[in-house]
Amino acid sequence: MEFACSPWACMAFLEILLFPATSQKHACGSLIMTVTHVRSVRLGLWVLLLLGAGPVVDACSCHPAHPQQLFCSAETVIRAKIAGEKIVSPSNSSSPYMKMIQYEIKMIKMFKGFDKAKDIQYVYTPVFSSLCGVKLDSNNKAGYLLSGSMWSDGRLSIGQCDLVESWDNLSLSQRKNLNYRYQMGCECRINVCYTVPCASTGENECLWTDWLLDNSLNGEQARQYACIRRSDTTCGWYRGGHAPEKDFLDMTDP
Repeated sequence: MEFACSPWACMAFLEILLFPATSQKHACGSLIMTVTHVRSVRLGLWVLLLLGAGPVVDACSCHPAHPQQLFCSAETVIRAKIAGEKIVSPSNSSSPYMKMIQYEIKMIKMFKGFDKAKDIQYVYTPVFSSLCGVKLDSNNKAGYLLSGSMWSDGRLSIGQCDLVESWDNLSLSQRKNLNYRYQMGCECRINVCYTVPCASTGENECLWTDWLLDNSLNGEQARQYACIRRSDTTCGWYRGGHAPEKDFLDMTDP
């Protein structure tokens, strides 16, 4: 795939497509979990263009993020079924790189974003997967977990760097955490461990060791645990039960 435009013009197109102004606002209280996965995509695009790269690599780059981080950084999180799709050009541009897929959805439940919209009928994503577009299947009977940013006109924008997953692929713990536990930990920090030693830098963080232990970002901690604030204001991993201030996972015993 190649862009038939100057680097600066291409970047302008991508900025408009991937980073609408309203998408830079993330609602999660005094959010400490910084949204670095979006910045990673933006920086990568600038580096490619500034180095004079002609063809654009068919890849979407996202910073590693725990499902809870993606939940906290999203403006809206819903469960929905796909009813239909069509290709649209929101900016009325003839450029193929500005085109987006408009998915018509039937919303089943809203987990976050009640202040943004009461009902959502359409979600939008780039046509090209290299621009972080996602493909959703209307034959998926269980539906999808969708998260993203709301445009100023009320439309929901989703991408590969958001929390987008088939509902059937979510663990029972993840489904429960969507209701309140993820939100309880939005003021905590989750730091991914790539190498040993990996030490905590503060009491308000949880160390994410899935990559170290399983060489995967979809391991036990991602699928079963939430990082939430204890009653003493420190943060720790928690899985199930009714007394989160007592039943935390000690990171020395993963």
